[in-house]
Amino acid sequence: MLLIALASAVAQSFGRFTYGVLLPAVRDDMGITNTQAGFIGAANVGAYLLGTILVAWATNRYLLLTVMRLGLIMATLGLLLASIASSPFLLAMALFVAGVGGAFLWIPAPVIASDALPPGRRPLAVGLMSSGIGLGIVFASILSGILRLSEGDPAWSSVYRVEFYIALLVLAGTLFVVRHDQAKPRGDGGIGGFGALLRMRSWLPLILAYSTFGFMYLLVIGFLTTRLEDDSAWATGDAAVAFTLMGSAMIFGGPTFVAISHWVGVRLALSIAYGLWPVFVCIVLTGFYLPTLAACIGLGLLFSALPTLMTIYVVQNATAEDYGPSFAAATLAFGIAQTIAPPIGGFIADLSGSFTLAFLLSERHGCCRIDGVTSIAKT
Repeated sequence: MLLIALASAVAQSFGRFTYGVLLPAVRDDMGITNTQAGFIGAANVGAYLLGTILVAWATNRYLLLTVMRLGLIMATLGLLLASIASSPFLLAMALFVAGVGGAFLWIPAPVIASDALPPGRRPLAVGLMSSGIGLGIVFASILSGILRLSEGDPAWSSVYRVEFYIALLVLAGTLFVVRHDQAKPRGDGGIGGFGALLRMRSWLPLILAYSTFGFMYLLVIGFLTTRLEDDSAWATGDAAVAFTLMGSAMIFGGPTFVAISHWVGVRLALSIAYGLWPVFVCIVLTGFYLPTLAACIGLGLLFSALPTLMTIYVVQNATAEDYGPSFAAATLAFGIAQTIAPPIGGFIADLSGSFTLAFLLSERHGCCRIDGVTSIAKT
């Protein structure tokens, strides 16, 4: 469980979310616009989208553990390439490799983690995976804050270098320690895994809610640091504190909402989470120091809670053979939404001169999604 949580941190926190906290440094060091910086982020999430399609095929034919190992290898390679990237194009290519690796690891990892625990405790395993991602974001944020204070904007490459060294250690431990018993896949998941997904109950509202989350969360996590530094005139250290608090809350968001779902059900837990989203986003928009820090904690809880609840539903309602293709197909819609979010957010920021409208767009999606989750997990 510990190694899978750390592997999730490498693939998701390091390979995908670190760019959000480093975006101001990358932009200023390379002298690029917010739109260009958004396209670099889009290369990463676009790769994640491609990865979900490939995973749907791979999990139909290969063991989940094999797919997960390949994902961790690719994420580690992406961090190495990011640490030596000397241009926006090379950085985008590095994050592309890491993005594909993130999909290959994240989709099979929940069922591998949950199978390590007794049936009654398997939802907790999924929640603990999101805790690993939160821990990774905390580490990346603290590391970025320290190195940027000492090295300035060029420190972003040093951050990726340190993360690469950690990824190597996690990769070695995963290859030698993690095991998983699984029957050979039967290869009938359908194109993109949708054949398997259609066999799952309430699959349509699931992917609608999941794709909406994919769009709205990247508008916040991808531009939070830049929003606070550019629009609210926060110092680099203060913005790093906000991102750190958000990541710290992610450690607890998954397990907390797993417990809530046990009391009130997955449907109501999702409605609570989506209802709180626009509240916290509006508080962040004020830029007031203490309320914004408190809202970042709330957003961190929701960042890990929403995908955790979605994943639990798939784990509980898909067979072991159908899980990989089903989750890959559901993640495909999520991947499309998060691919278009960064360039849209960057373009809006360049056009309007601030990130206010981008955050309002995220807040609006959160409001619209409340009514759309009510049919998930009715059964």
